[in-house]
Amino acid sequence: MPGLTIYFTEQRMPAHTHLAALTERCTQLCTDLLGAALDNVHIQYLGARHGRGYPASAELTYRLSPARTPALMDEFMRQLALAIQQHAGMAARIRCFGCTPASLHARNG
Repeated sequence: MPGLTIYFTEQRMPAHTHLAALTERCTQLCTDLLGAALDNVHIQYLGARHGRGYPASAELTYRLSPARTPALMDEFMRQLALAIQQHAGMAARIRCFGCTPASLHARNG
C-alpha cells in the first residue's frame, strides 16, 4: 500500500514509453510525498470503455496515518494530475481512499 490504479480510455491509452515515465513519477510521489516504502507501492494501468466523463481517472488506496494530512493528500492529487497531464496528455479525475489499519486486510502472494 499505496495502490494506484489509473484508467485510460482504450482509444487514448498512452504508449509504453509514456507509461514508463508516468510510473517513475507516480512512484516518486508515493515514496517521497506519501512516505511509502518502495516495495509497498503498486501501480497499474487499465484500459476502459469510455461512457462519460474524463478520458482518464485515477484511484489511490492508501493506509491512513497522521502524516497523511488533508493538505498533503491535496498536494499529492495536484502533483498526480500534473504528472498525468504531462505524460499522458489528458486531464484525469482523481479519487483517494484512505483505510484505517484495523479495516485493512491484505495478502501478498
